Amino acid sequence: MVSSNAKVSSSRPLGGRMAAVKDMAGYLRALFEVEREFVCCATTLIYRVGDIELKYALCQHVWEAAGHARFIRERGRELSGFGKGEQVRTEIRQLFDEAISPEDALQAVAGFYRVFKPALLAAYESYLEETNHLADWPSSKLVEEFIQDEKRHAQEIEPYLAGVESAAWEKRLTACLQAVGGWLMKEPGLPLPEDFVWSVSEKPYRHPATCNRGSYPVCSSVFGNDPQADPIVRDWLEDPQTDARVVRLMVYVWLMMELDAVDYLATVFYDTRDAPFDLHFDLARHLWDESRHSQFGYRQLPKLGVDLTKLEHSLDLYNILVQMTPAERYAMMTMEFEAGSFPTKAKVMDRVRELNDFEADTLLAFDRNDEQGHVRYGHRWLPEIMKLFGETRPVAEFVAATRIRFEALAEEFGGKTPHSLSPEERVTGSDLLALASKQS
Repeated sequence: MVSSNAKVSSSRPLGGRMAAVKDMAGYLRALFEVEREFVCCATTLIYRVGDIELKYALCQHVWEAAGHARFIRERGRELSGFGKGEQVRTEIRQLFDEAISPEDALQAVAGFYRVFKPALLAAYESYLEETNHLADWPSSKLVEEFIQDEKRHAQEIEPYLAGVESAAWEKRLTACLQAVGGWLMKEPGLPLPEDFVWSVSEKPYRHPATCNRGSYPVCSSVFGNDPQADPIVRDWLEDPQTDARVVRLMVYVWLMMELDAVDYLATVFYDTRDAPFDLHFDLARHLWDESRHSQFGYRQLPKLGVDLTKLEHSLDLYNILVQMTPAERYAMMTMEFEAGSFPTKAKVMDRVRELNDFEADTLLAFDRNDEQGHVRYGHRWLPEIMKLFGETRPVAEFVAATRIRFEALAEEFGGKTPHSLSPEERVTGSDLLALASKQS
């Protein structure tokens, strides 16, 4: 059934037989490219902002933008004029390069959410206004959903921008966007000032040497063998004599620290902008999964009495992996860390089941299911990333060499982050043991 308020557009001048289709397909193509670049570039904000909840929100928005892009691509392939390739035009890519350039991460977030995202919302609304709702019913229904997402995204991010002064930056980005005629590229382009210089031409983007964890205390690693110093005691985690309540607390700490994976996986997107879009779609899902896993711990630990302001965040993995190539980072994540975690996590799951804690069982089951999918992503996409950077070694040989290189880099870049808190102040294994004894 077609809605009774379906719009029949009569504003477009008559052209060739397929002019109306080609016009709307051209708009969809531009929207696909914008959403795709958002996925590749908004991810650079994640490891640069410190607020944990903001990191989580950005991960969700990146995943939803990837979904928008995928649906648009599939619809576009049905229409004459969308084009067969997936590459992003230089003009659009340059705009996003400009948007990620500020040193201040929150200023960069403001540019995305006060300039680029509102302009994207306006572009979707313009599409909906101009298309014929009956003839272009599939596109219209997609765009209606995306409009609601864009409005929600703005509402979800604005609280994090309270007090952020970015008027001059927003004005600059607006001028850049107007110069290309807006996201649909249908308006007359306005010239930039004669002295305008694109930021990327003066300072190409580089990932920071370490990630931002805001006001939270930090350390090199949360894993160790000293109950008086480390929150996750390796021996305790696998010892069948360890109280299952302690194991539950430690695995929640482990899950929360999958924020490490969020931060270092986020670096891979920008470095692989010329990869197939389906790779970025799966990476976006992977990123969103890791942010959810981190939230498992972030939201459960306070319920069990853990003071998160005294739980240090580990930075070693980001600090080491950012020194490696994108293919090496992805190889270590999927083929080493995730693939290697299954035996220990299986034992942990068995121990936690002793507690008859349905919520914990559920969270761990979904974590394991997701991680299995991530390893499959690794087998699917690592060869593609290797190819992107001219790496011709067999995958197994490359992964083995990457493990050795990681160990060497760990000697140089690992263990350099001092504890923010003393053993008496920070959460340790001994503290978790004492806390567990008070739980049912």
